[in-house]
Amino acid sequence: MKNNDFLTSLIELLSKDRVKSRLIDRIAYASDAGFYYLLPEVVVQPVDETEILKLFMFSHERGIPMVFRAGGTSLSGQSVTDGILVDLSHWTGHHVENAGSSIRVQPAITGAMANAHLQKFRRKIGPDPSSISAAMMGGIISNNASGMCCGVKHNSYHTTRHIRFVLSSGRAFSTENPEDYDRFEIECPNLAHELFQIREQINTDHTLHDLIRNKYQTKNTVGYSLNAFIDYNHPLDIFAHLLVGGEGTLAFISEAVLETVPDKLYKSTALLYFGDIYAACQLIVPLTLAGAEMVELMDRASLRSVENMEGIDPYIRTLPENAAALLVEFQDDDLERLNDSVTRFLASSTIQYFLKEPVFSTDYKQREFLWKVRKGLFPAVGAVRAQGTTVILEDIVFPVALLGNAILDLQDLFKKYQYENGIIFGHAKDGNIHFVISQSFEGEAEIQRYDRFLREVVILVVDKYNGSLKAEHGTGRNMAPFVQTEWGKDAYEIMKRIKVAADPFNLLNPGVIINEDESAHTRNLKLLPVVEEEVDKCIECGFCEHKCPSKALTLTPRQRIVVRRAMAQLKNANRKSEYQTLVKDFKYDGMETCAVDGLCSGACPVDINTGELVKRLRRESHSSTANFIAVVLAKNFRAVEWSARLALKLGHYFNKAGGRKTMLKMTTGIRRIFSEFPLWTDQIMPPPDLDVLKNPVVKYSSDLKTVVYFPTCISRLLGSSPKGSKNIMETFLSVSKKAGIQVVISDKVFGSCCGQIFSSKGYKPAFNFTANLIVERLWDSSDNGKNLIVTDVSSCTFTLHQLRSSLSLPNQQKYDQLKIVDSIDYLHDLVLPALYPFKKKEKIVLHSVCTLQKLKTQGQFLKIAETFAGQVIVPLHTGCCGMAGDRGFLFPELTASATFSEAKEVKQHEYDGYYSSARTCEMAMSHAVNKNYESILYLVDECSI
Repeated sequence: MKNNDFLTSLIELLSKDRVKSRLIDRIAYASDAGFYYLLPEVVVQPVDETEILKLFMFSHERGIPMVFRAGGTSLSGQSVTDGILVDLSHWTGHHVENAGSSIRVQPAITGAMANAHLQKFRRKIGPDPSSISAAMMGGIISNNASGMCCGVKHNSYHTTRHIRFVLSSGRAFSTENPEDYDRFEIECPNLAHELFQIREQINTDHTLHDLIRNKYQTKNTVGYSLNAFIDYNHPLDIFAHLLVGGEGTLAFISEAVLETVPDKLYKSTALLYFGDIYAACQLIVPLTLAGAEMVELMDRASLRSVENMEGIDPYIRTLPENAAALLVEFQDDDLERLNDSVTRFLASSTIQYFLKEPVFSTDYKQREFLWKVRKGLFPAVGAVRAQGTTVILEDIVFPVALLGNAILDLQDLFKKYQYENGIIFGHAKDGNIHFVISQSFEGEAEIQRYDRFLREVVILVVDKYNGSLKAEHGTGRNMAPFVQTEWGKDAYEIMKRIKVAADPFNLLNPGVIINEDESAHTRNLKLLPVVEEEVDKCIECGFCEHKCPSKALTLTPRQRIVVRRAMAQLKNANRKSEYQTLVKDFKYDGMETCAVDGLCSGACPVDINTGELVKRLRRESHSSTANFIAVVLAKNFRAVEWSARLALKLGHYFNKAGGRKTMLKMTTGIRRIFSEFPLWTDQIMPPPDLDVLKNPVVKYSSDLKTVVYFPTCISRLLGSSPKGSKNIMETFLSVSKKAGIQVVISDKVFGSCCGQIFSSKGYKPAFNFTANLIVERLWDSSDNGKNLIVTDVSSCTFTLHQLRSSLSLPNQQKYDQLKIVDSIDYLHDLVLPALYPFKKKEKIVLHSVCTLQKLKTQGQFLKIAETFAGQVIVPLHTGCCGMAGDRGFLFPELTASATFSEAKEVKQHEYDGYYSSARTCEMAMSHAVNKNYESILYLVDECSI
C-alpha cells in the first residue's frame, strides 16, 4: 500500500468517497473472471473525462500503471492490476438514436441493458457474448467481443461507428467530430505520423497485407486490430479502431456509437444429439448453408455439467460417453418462411446423424431455457471442478472443415496432461471453440504442467491447423507471450510500435497484448481455496453482480466471496492484523448491507445464493444471549406486535406535530445501543385499524370455495393507506366481496408471524419456534389443510414456502398438506375470472418485488395489471429495492442505493398509479420516487365492480 501522500493527492484529484484504499476494497476489486490475480494499490471511481485526465497525469508523475475496468467479466487477466484500478461501473450513460439503428453508450451499461433499450425497435447490438447480462460495453468494445450469433460481420469492430477516447497525454478526440481529424494530426503529430508510416508499410508489403486480410476472415482477437490499417485511411479512424480489441492498453474509451442489427421476430431452436463430437462437426457446414443463425457445440463433458439442472431434458443423462450436441437456431421475421427453412434442413439431413429425432420449437420460454443452459456452461463446469482448483477457459479457432479433427487432437492433449475433466464447447459455426480445464496452481510442478500443455495447444492451433489462438476474449495475459508466434515478427513489431506511440511510458495495462516475458502466462496466477460450502463452487465470473442491491454501496456477491477467500488465506498465513481488519470491515460491507434476497442465485448459472452464506454468518455471530432474547420475542410476539403498534402511534403523533428530527434523533440514539432498532422514516404511517379482523368469517357466497385470509404482521402494523382510504386488509376483503368469494379470517392472526424477521437476521432458534407455531395456526385456521390460505405480502408468502426444514416431523406432515398462495396468485387465479373491470387506468408503473421472481409469478402480476390499465410499464432497471423486510429501516443507505436507477427511470414520466405487492417495498419505492406505491389489490379494487 502506498504512503499517505499518495492517497492524499488522489483524494484531492477526485474525492474521498471515490478513492477506495481500504484493504477490503482493494481485495474486493482484485479479482475478475479470469485466473490471474493482482492486488491494486488503490481503486478509484472517476465520473468524467476531466477526472480521467487528472488520473493520467497522476499516473505519469508517479510512474504507476493504470487499468480500466467495467464489468470485470474478462477471462484472460485484462482487468487486474497492482497499480491503480479505475472502476467505471458508474458510467452507465446511453441514448438510442435514429429510431434504434444506432445506440450511444458509455463504458458501464451492460450489453443486455443496451438490448433492452433497443427491444421496442426490434434491434440489438451486434456482439452477443454469453456474459451479455453482466459484461459492460467498455469491455465488449475493448475486447472486440463477438459471441454466438454475430460471427465476424457483426462483432464489436465492424459495428462500432464512432468512438470518443482520451489519450494518456490528456487529449480527447471523437471520430464523430469532423474538426477532430485535423486536430488529431496537429496535436498528436508523432502518433499520427507513426500510424501513417505503418499503413504505408502494410500497403506496400503484399505478404503482410494478405496475412492481415486473411487473419480477419475468421474470428481473431490476438494482438491489435491490424485490419484497421487496411480498412481506414486517416490516422484518427485507424487509431479509433485499434482501440476496439485494444484491451485498454492504448487509451480510454469514454463513449461509443454502435450500429445495431435486426432482432428477428421469430426463432426456432433445437438441441440436436450425436453419437460423438466428430459426427456433430460434420453437420456444421450443412446447417450453415441451410441458414442457421446459431450453431453451438457442446461435448459430453459440458452436457454432464448441466444434466441435473432443473427443467433439463432427462434424455441428456442417458447419453453415451462420447456423445455431443449442437444447439441450433433459425431466425426470420416471417414465421412461415422460418418453418420452411427448418423443414428443408430436416428433409436434407441424413437421419442417421442424430441419436434422437430433432424437435425444433418456437416457444419463447423453451428457447430462453436452452440458451440459459448454453450461456451458463462455463460457470457450471467451474462448479463441478475439484475443490481448490482454478478454472481456465480459452477460446481458439480452427478452420470449420477441420474442426472435428482438431477437437480430437485437443482431447488427446487433455489425456496427455491428465485434464480428465476438460470440456469443449463453443461457436461451431465460426470454428470457434472454448475449452475449459481445472488446474491447481499449488506448487511448481502443477504450474509447469499447465505451461507445457498450453505450449502444445499453441503449436496445435498455429502450426498444425493455421488457426487463431484467441477468437473473442482478447489476448490478455495468457496469450500475450504467443502473439508473435501466431502473427510473425513483422506484424508483432508493428504492434509494439503502436503501443510505444500511444503509451510511451507503458503505464496503460502493461503486460497485456505486448509482453516480452515468455513465461508471463504463468505469473500472478489466482488461487481458489476451499472456504465455505455455500460458495466453493464460485469461479468469480461476476454474472451475479448486476442483480445485487448493494452493488453500488458496498460489496457484490462475487466480492463477498472474494473477501471471504482472502480472509481464509490471511488467517491460515497467521497475518492477524490484516485478517482482523477484514473481519471488522466485512461486518458492515459484507453482512449488514446484504439484502439476502437471493436474486444472485437466479443470475448464477449454478444457483449460488450468497444470501444464504450471509444468513449463516449472521447466525454464527449471535451470542447465546442474543438468541435467547430473540426466542423470548418470538414466544411473546403478540405483546411485541401491540408494543410496536403503540410505538408507531406515538411516533406518528410526534412526527405529525413537527418532531420528525426528534424521532430521527431518538431512533438513531437507540440504535447506538441496539443495532437492530429501525430508523424513523416519513413512509411510516400510523398502524391500521384492526376492527375488520375481529369478525372471523366474511361470507359473500356459498357457491365458491372458501379461502382463509391470513394478514401478515407487516400489513397489521404498516398496512394503512397513505391516501387515507381503506387499509390493505379492508381492500383485500373488498376485492373478495366483489368476486363473490367466501373469506375466513383466522382468529389466530394476532401475534402470528411468518418468521422472516428472525430468518433474515440469522436467529435460527427463534425462526424455528415461529415456523412451527405458524404452521400449527395455519393448520387449524384452514380446517386441517382443506381450505386455501392467502397472504397479502409476497415476501411473507415466499418465507412460508421455505419452512419445511425448520419444522418438527408432525408439523412437516401438516405443512405438506397446506395450500398457501400469495395475493398475486389469488387475484390471478380466483378473483380475475369473477370480476368485470368497469374502468381502466390509462398508464401505470409496476415494481416487481424480488420475491415474485423467486415465486415465478411475475407473469401473473403483469397480467393483473394489464387487465385494469391500458399501458403497463415495468422499468428496465427494476430490481430488489434493498428493503429486505426491515433491512431498509436499519440501513436506509442500502435502499437509497438499490432504488436509485429504477427511481431515476420512473421519475422521467407521470403515471396514474404505482403498484407493487409488498408493503415495505412499496414504502421504499414511495420514498425513492416521491409517489405513492401501493399494493396491486388497490388497483383491482378501484377499477372493478
